[in-house]
Amino acid sequence: MIEKSNTVQNHPIKTDYDIIIVGGGMIGTSLALALEPLNLKLALIEAVEAGDSQQPSFDDRSTVLSRSSQRMYMAMGLWDEILKAATPITSLHISDKGRFGFSHIEAKEQNVEALGYVVINRILGKVLRSTIKEKRNIEIMCPASARALKMFDDHSTVSIDDRGILRELSCKLVVSADGSQSTTREFLGISTSKIDYKQSAIIGNLQTEKNSNNRAFERFTRSGPITLLPIQEDRMAFVWISSTEASKEHLDLSDEEFTSKLQEVFGFRLGKFSRIGARFSYPLALNRANRLIAKRGVLVGNAAHSLHPVAAQGFNLGLRDVATLSDCLMEAKIKQKFDPGDIDVLEKYSNWRKSDHTKLIHFTDGIVRLFGSGYLLTKIFRSFGMIGFDFIPGVRKEFARHTMGLAGKLPRLSRGLPLE
Repeated sequence: MIEKSNTVQNHPIKTDYDIIIVGGGMIGTSLALALEPLNLKLALIEAVEAGDSQQPSFDDRSTVLSRSSQRMYMAMGLWDEILKAATPITSLHISDKGRFGFSHIEAKEQNVEALGYVVINRILGKVLRSTIKEKRNIEIMCPASARALKMFDDHSTVSIDDRGILRELSCKLVVSADGSQSTTREFLGISTSKIDYKQSAIIGNLQTEKNSNNRAFERFTRSGPITLLPIQEDRMAFVWISSTEASKEHLDLSDEEFTSKLQEVFGFRLGKFSRIGARFSYPLALNRANRLIAKRGVLVGNAAHSLHPVAAQGFNLGLRDVATLSDCLMEAKIKQKFDPGDIDVLEKYSNWRKSDHTKLIHFTDGIVRLFGSGYLLTKIFRSFGMIGFDFIPGVRKEFARHTMGLAGKLPRLSRGLPLE
């Protein structure tokens, strides 16, 4: 529930925290660490303990960190530790099965060491969690969940269930970082627009006969796109997207049957597949909040937008939310009377993020529709588009800039600059 009050306070109220972040997954934890240099009093509320099998953020899925995300973690002093478990992508191979034309994007062509880095969520989460425990101005409450919000003119209160004990905390700003099914977003009265793709993604990892040489593959097929990401010399993480019905059938196959089916659809560019690991599946939908801010409340990450994983950009988009909000708060803190929940601060964040959100949502949704179409003219367009894409360097460069998170106006952290 949410309760609002328009009562004017005659004197400044002393709050428990400057900012309460609801959601302690990778985005919420990254935000808390990003804000730590500003010497704010922060609370991080997370419902599921990190080691719990139900924790959705720190699982065995692989995340591709873009160039801007790498810069951000470098500016935060975390990159050296993350790099120990990260695999660079130096080349991206894009193809459409059964159609002529394919494309390569090379890191050296973009004058970077890597197009991105693959890291297992569980390992990235371990780095974030171990770091945040050392920060004295960040209080972690886990397992704890938000039960209600009250929004006043100059502060907010968050009622939480902290290990069965009901507590009421006060703050200047509430940040919703609790994912695509965010209850905090509902408490703030923010609605969403949703597109159900009627697809599911099967994820896992396997061994390849040939070394990937740090190449990633995006293979569009009649049954859906397959992405292979390098995680070791001879092992690749895979994401196989198909209709919900087909995914269920694929998931029910034995390891040998599934490996054979995946091999048949992907081909033998990496030789024979073997030693497949555990497989998991999750449904796919586009879910976008109709606004990013409310009175003394703001959305980041999947609470603001959850994308189709075809371009592997959802987490990177969320990190740019984190970097932008941090930038806006840093600039506001320079003022004599700093209020992190001030409407001018929140509107600046919202206006800054709209363009990036809209462009990337249209981009990923467009790919899904283009390569999911069975119309002949669309298939021909895809084939010629692949050829043109590979032979026009300017097109490749612009595509690479967007996938590396380097397009548009970037906040300080996304440019590799620490907060002051």
